[in-house]
Amino acid sequence: MADRTPPNRKLSLGTMSKNIVFWVLIVLLSIAFYQMVNASRQQSVEIRYSTFSRELDRDNVAQVEITNGQFVQGELKQAISADGRQVKQFNVLLPVQNSEALVQRLEAKGIPIAAKEPKPSIGAVLLQLLPWMILIGLWLFFFRQVQQGGNRAFAFGKSKAKLLTGDTPKVTFADVAGADEAKVELEEIIEFLKDPQKFQRLGGRLPKGVLLVGPPGTGKTLLARAVAGEAGRPFFSMSGSDFVEMFVGVGASRVRDLFEQGKAHAPCLIFIDEIDAVGRHRGAGLGGGHDEREQTLNQLLVEMDGFESNEGVILIAATNRPDVLDPALLRPGRFDRQIVVDMPDVRGREMILKVHVRRIPLGDDARLEVIARATPGLAGADLANIVNEAALLAARRNKMRVDMEDFEDAKDKVMLGVERKSLVLSEEERRLTAYHEAGHALVSLRVPGLDPVHKVSIVPRGRALGLTFSLPEEDRHNYTKAYILGRLAMAYGGRVAEELIFGPDKVTTGAAQDIEHATEMARRMVSQFGMSDVVGPILVGDREQQIFLGREIAQRREVSEKTAELVDTEIKRILEEAFRRARGILQSNMETLHHMAAALLERETLDREEVELIAAGKELPAKIEAAPELPRARPALEKPRVPGAGPVLGTPPAEPAGA
Repeated sequence: MADRTPPNRKLSLGTMSKNIVFWVLIVLLSIAFYQMVNASRQQSVEIRYSTFSRELDRDNVAQVEITNGQFVQGELKQAISADGRQVKQFNVLLPVQNSEALVQRLEAKGIPIAAKEPKPSIGAVLLQLLPWMILIGLWLFFFRQVQQGGNRAFAFGKSKAKLLTGDTPKVTFADVAGADEAKVELEEIIEFLKDPQKFQRLGGRLPKGVLLVGPPGTGKTLLARAVAGEAGRPFFSMSGSDFVEMFVGVGASRVRDLFEQGKAHAPCLIFIDEIDAVGRHRGAGLGGGHDEREQTLNQLLVEMDGFESNEGVILIAATNRPDVLDPALLRPGRFDRQIVVDMPDVRGREMILKVHVRRIPLGDDARLEVIARATPGLAGADLANIVNEAALLAARRNKMRVDMEDFEDAKDKVMLGVERKSLVLSEEERRLTAYHEAGHALVSLRVPGLDPVHKVSIVPRGRALGLTFSLPEEDRHNYTKAYILGRLAMAYGGRVAEELIFGPDKVTTGAAQDIEHATEMARRMVSQFGMSDVVGPILVGDREQQIFLGREIAQRREVSEKTAELVDTEIKRILEEAFRRARGILQSNMETLHHMAAALLERETLDREEVELIAAGKELPAKIEAAPELPRARPALEKPRVPGAGPVLGTPPAEPAGA
């Protein structure tokens, strides 16, 4: 893409520095020339004081000039020979400063006497001229800035947008995967820019704004970079936070300057990342309508679709919080299109993995479709991290190619956490953790409709002591009431197993996160999903969430105390039923629970096939002996994932007293 910046805006800081250095050299050369001329006028020769005194007694001194009371310059009436040279003009350094006896001798001889101040040296002259040189240099610098633009020191109202040029590394749509619908919408805009007559012949007009909406890591900014690489038109890029400053009116001024640059390069594209930093709902702050951020938003609204039209300027914005944006910003005519960039499905994940493994040598057993099926709920950034971690693991193991083992270990590291093998875990804690995780796994196997258990482990990972990890066989987009109730029973499987095996007095804090996770799911069932026969299909909540969104300051509950008490009672009933369901399943499968816990103590990690063999009452294949490992520690628990991201239920360490 060619650089279309006008010549009057191309000012190099190096050129500025060269101009200043040029003027400094001119001043220095002038001073040196002055000193040389002054020295050429003085053809005096330095003589000894004894020679000067002798010539004074002979009345051969015509006149003298005394500088600083000690340095004497003069002229002789008749030239003399000194050090093999004929001397007519001389200078001499007196042995005593301000000698009155010498002055009296000169006066007695009738010799004209002149007194002079000492001449400044080059260093002194430069020291005196230095402040003036600095002021002149700054004046020249700012004068050139005003004339030619450039960096614009102290120009707070100027836009900070970066214009992408042909030298910028390009990202194309070939580097983007898993967002096919978004690519189609953006490709149409690019085609509109390249051939507008194709669309205008039927009365179509150029879209004014495109809003990319989606969770973090799904590739919104990457899509914008791909548009910049494909468009072949000027592309301005900046962040929403670049508009906000501590000075009043700066944000609005930067918006005006941004669109002025856009109109000068039309047709062009402007990309604003994280637009929620400047486009939040108005009337939310204590500053009212005169808040600096709101003034910036007002100016943005006017520039996008105000009295003056900005034909040929397309604004592309990205945000992961569309709920906080002002409604006036989202209406057609400003953002004509809202493109959802959601989490990729299994096919999208496979395509994303293929993009990221282009430069990675793969082993013969590497199967990206298996990794894609095993990573539900992960965004493109997570998948890129898995590929990178797999490459690092292969390099650490001195492999020439990245094989399936590296991908599996990288997937577990990203999704479950890093294995912790350095601290000591007592045998009693290992046994308790084994039964806890076996309880989760066994309930998950016996409740119909739940996702298959992918891995059960008592190896500490990340902040979790042990974990039970389930993966859906296919992507889920909706969740049934039966599925959520089964998840609640699975969450209580660990606590119930501890109570059945070790007794009610020996239960630990290991189920704290499980209980929190179950309570949150039950509350959402009753208050949001309408899955309670007692409360009914109504939304029960308060306005506290909207305070977080920045729309209101005051808190106001929308339910009565009676309804709130009914909701709490219903949540407690649902959780107690899930607890009793888990207890019934484990009591009827105690022998399987013991076998699974014993297998975990022996092998520490069980995969899906091994768990299903134990549940079916079959013997496990012989264990392949591995190198001995260090004793394992007991770190804190990582919070379990929400439904759809693969349930991870873990056992945290005991909390300190008083926690």
